Amino acid sequence: MNKKSTEILVGLFVVLGALALVFLAMKAANLTSFTGSGDGYVVQARFDNIGGLKPRAPVRSAGVDVGRVRSITLDPQTYQGVVTMELRKDVQFPKDSSAKILTSGLLGDQYVGIEPGADEKNLAAGDVIKQTQSALVLENLIGQLLFSKAADAGTAASGGEK
Repeated sequence: MNKKSTEILVGLFVVLGALALVFLAMKAANLTSFTGSGDGYVVQARFDNIGGLKPRAPVRSAGVDVGRVRSITLDPQTYQGVVTMELRKDVQFPKDSSAKILTSGLLGDQYVGIEPGADEKNLAAGDVIKQTQSALVLENLIGQLLFSKAADAGTAASGGEK
């Protein structure tokens, strides 16, 4: 009997460990939302460049999760990225709020940051956030730095020959 109870305990421990690993994997992949998805309101924002933003990325305001990115599409007329976000219904933002695509840390995941405005009317389901700031793409910044350094070196070299 003692051997059997030990085997049952070991088996239970293995099952709990496997469930914990599944939970961690889903949490790390942003596949779970324990905030009651589907009970918020949907708004959109248009960005010239969304960088590495992905669906299910967090939407934050003042560092607090207030929603998730539902989908990302391309507008065929303006060629802008259209980000559809589902925000929690208990958090209301003024109509003149702005949205930015930000990065967690230097090379971390990207998320949408919302800065509240001062309008008396709040965003409603289906509204579009008009003031947006696109993602900073590290490759573009490095390219601009190299180009400006090369241009400075070219003007210094041509200035030195006169």
